[in-house]
Amino acid sequence: MKRAIAGLMAGVCATACQSAPTRSGPPAAQPGASSPAARSAPQPAPSPGFTEADVRFMQGMIGHHAQALEMTELLKTRTARDDMKLLALRIEVSQRDEIKLMQQWLRDRGQSVPDEHAHHAHDAKLMPGMLTAEEMARLAAAKGPEFDRLFLEGMIKHHEGALVMVRELMSQPGAAQNSEIFAFASDVESDQSMEINRMRAMLLGK
Repeated sequence: MKRAIAGLMAGVCATACQSAPTRSGPPAAQPGASSPAARSAPQPAPSPGFTEADVRFMQGMIGHHAQALEMTELLKTRTARDDMKLLALRIEVSQRDEIKLMQQWLRDRGQSVPDEHAHHAHDAKLMPGMLTAEEMARLAAAKGPEFDRLFLEGMIKHHEGALVMVRELMSQPGAAQNSEIFAFASDVESDQSMEINRMRAMLLGK
């Protein structure tokens, strides 16, 4: 009787073992373990920093914009042309806002923020396209059509200088990779190129 029971149990065990499913796939993930998909998922790129060229560009452009505002201030009392006044208003609004943007960008990064009027110092280095003290004095002394001509010629030169500054920035290794710098420099290039074309047409009386 004992032999019969033992034989029956052995047969049941053998049948169960043979019918048990085998695991052919990878082992189940353990809590906290990283899957291959998670390990290979792209990680967000770090935000680009800034370079010395970026800082110099922002610092130099503050004084550059400030002189443009001085020129538009002169225009308010020296021209009778409505199209000149509208042009000056566009320049004034955009460049005043951009000065605030540049100052804040520099402060946020612990960089020196130059005085807007530092270019008036006798030993100050003028940025490309900026008018000399003598040219500004000649502009201030003019009125009517003569002022309009000098203003347009001077502002075209001024804007062309800003484009030079943008090109110099873009040519520096690693510069303009910061998204704010790139967007700002691109806006300067686009806006001032359009204004140059507008002012050239105004000079020709179109």
